[in-house]
Amino acid sequence: MAEITAQAVKELRDLTNLPMMEVKRALMEANGDQKRAIEILKESNKKVSIKRAENATSEGLIRTAVSADGKHGAMIELQCESAPVTKADDFVFLADQCVKQMLTGPGASTPAELLAQPAPDRPGLTLAGLLDEVVGKIREKMVLARVLRVDGPVGAYTHHDGKTGVLFRASGENKTAPVLRDVSMHVAALKPLVTHPEELSAVEVAAERARLTTEAASSGKPANIVEKIVEGRMKTYYAEQGVLAYQPFAKDDSKAVSQALAEFGLKAVEFHRWILGN
Repeated sequence: MAEITAQAVKELRDLTNLPMMEVKRALMEANGDQKRAIEILKESNKKVSIKRAENATSEGLIRTAVSADGKHGAMIELQCESAPVTKADDFVFLADQCVKQMLTGPGASTPAELLAQPAPDRPGLTLAGLLDEVVGKIREKMVLARVLRVDGPVGAYTHHDGKTGVLFRASGENKTAPVLRDVSMHVAALKPLVTHPEELSAVEVAAERARLTTEAASSGKPANIVEKIVEGRMKTYYAEQGVLAYQPFAKDDSKAVSQALAEFGLKAVEFHRWILGN
């Protein structure tokens, strides 16, 4: 049996950031061979993941990112078991690496596809490898639950607690307009249900229009005036039904979201609002 020196233990602990006694046990099992000890620790970390496989991951972080030119936006959801872990540097780094790769890499349609890709700031390591490393350090189950990338113009917003994230996509040439982020914040705060009236129930919209038309016509006003009255009231109806384009803009409620966007030559296309765990 090779002698396991304090220096050897310290070196391996510095490399792995794992508990001292666990590192020492691995070195003893590997008869002092550092490379073999690292493999043993990796196996141990996998066992930790398996052991905790049934644990619920009700905490975590949603991360968003937008390219400097506004051409792409990305969002990921990384889950863990407990709230304190969401503030751990290693967990935050893992979440940031995932969204960075999602934004700057080839993209991915599933979490597994993204995890197979490189960790941008850890040469030679995949995101899956980085996840295993972080699980080994923190000893808690972690799951990359969702990934998304969209083409711009796009705005993004993540609430300060990391539990709500939004990607908002528009059409137009102005891909870096500040209103894109403002509308993303609006989506997070006002919680619209759809982007355009066409996404509402056609039957319910037709029924409301008929009701308003009958009501306005009873005033005896000319048909063209009735039509204008109905159109104005339908806009209010759309806003009440959670249609983003017709909601009063959170930053300036004197105008609708669609009007705020139009000032920058933009039109709403779609939004994605994620709530952690939902």
